[in-house]
Amino acid sequence: MGMSTNAMLVYGYHLGSSDSGWLVHGAGEYGELPPVDWYNPDDEDNDGFQESAEKRLLATLAQFTENDWSADSYFDRQHAAKARLGVEFDTHCSGDYPMYLLIAKGITAYRGDAQEIDFAALQDEVQRADADAKLRAALDALGLRPTQERAQWLLCSYWG
Repeated sequence: MGMSTNAMLVYGYHLGSSDSGWLVHGAGEYGELPPVDWYNPDDEDNDGFQESAEKRLLATLAQFTENDWSADSYFDRQHAAKARLGVEFDTHCSGDYPMYLLIAKGITAYRGDAQEIDFAALQDEVQRADADAKLRAALDALGLRPTQERAQWLLCSYWG
């Protein structure tokens, strides 16, 4: 099994993690996530942060509350609901210690790959998609206020 070492260029917010400290207003003295009604980090029977946050966004912003993945065409409906959100979660840092990103656009250059970047076209795409409004709606639905002042382009790495 090989090791991935990727570069990521994303437009959105860096939220941090439980391991490195959450980068949101109201984080605890040691960087703990402030209380939210959709996730309890101490409940080992529940989903992790990303899965819980995605469920919250799908239910709140895309009105997708199904949970029977064995139902006919479930994944098609879930995929369509995720597309309506216009945002997604991604992780960087490492597979063992993920740090969370809420993004509207992402590009990954995999090890050994080089990608040409047209920043003007990327910025135009983000503006046409109304990415800032979609990111704000997602943050409102999650009840999170990042310490990052506004959405921006972030260059990240992933090792895993």
